[in-house]
Amino acid sequence: MTSDVLRLIDYYKSPLGRISRALVREQIVALAGDVRGRRVLGLGFATPYLRFALEGAERVLAFMPERQGASAWPREGPSCTILCDPLEMPLTDAAIDLTIAVHALEHIADAEELMRELWRVTAPNGHLVIVVPRRRGIWAQWDNTPFGQGNPYSGGQLEKLLRDHSFVPEAWRDALFLPPVQSSLVLRSTRFFERFGPLLGPTMSGAICVRARKEAFPAVPRRLRTERYVRLPGLSTATARAKQAPGHASA
Repeated sequence: MTSDVLRLIDYYKSPLGRISRALVREQIVALAGDVRGRRVLGLGFATPYLRFALEGAERVLAFMPERQGASAWPREGPSCTILCDPLEMPLTDAAIDLTIAVHALEHIADAEELMRELWRVTAPNGHLVIVVPRRRGIWAQWDNTPFGQGNPYSGGQLEKLLRDHSFVPEAWRDALFLPPVQSSLVLRSTRFFERFGPLLGPTMSGAICVRARKEAFPAVPRRLRTERYVRLPGLSTATARAKQAPGHASA
């Protein structure tokens, strides 16, 4: 089941939605590192997590799947949102330095083809930050949030998918240890759950967050396509960037 954009917007306006956004955003920002001068793509419904990149990034785009629908973002200034097929993104090869995919991978029928497309649009030494529901987590078992929709993943499944398509996982983080209920008592105890939940093991978390780096050569070739969409103008192939630790600008 794919969440539509109106339900996603309503969820993130709710008390539980605002708290889950803050908790997941902490992990995304830590994994993304320094985005100054980088081209950033948000895939799926990633706009609640992209605002930190607006000021420093060279460019920020938000691609939303056709089945989901799209909403204009950001509220101020020109919209960065594009409605498209995630398997045929309107981008030149190697155009993106960092992709942040949230509410994306678990809703794609052909995850392998999406990974091939992500490899194509990612620049040399570029990165993916992916957030997916944890297969055995409580959030995946309840369908009252977007993290309870689509196909959840275990850590091993996600790692295999990345490595099979020439992305090397570099860092893993867990998020959402609190129960997914709109209870004021639970919401007031958020920091308690996030502090002590990890002591019970990662399987108690509701979401897996991973940063992966693109390898030089594709492990699996893309399927032949008879035609492609017209590419967005002004996005030439990005150059390779030196590897650097998150949070540290290159010299």
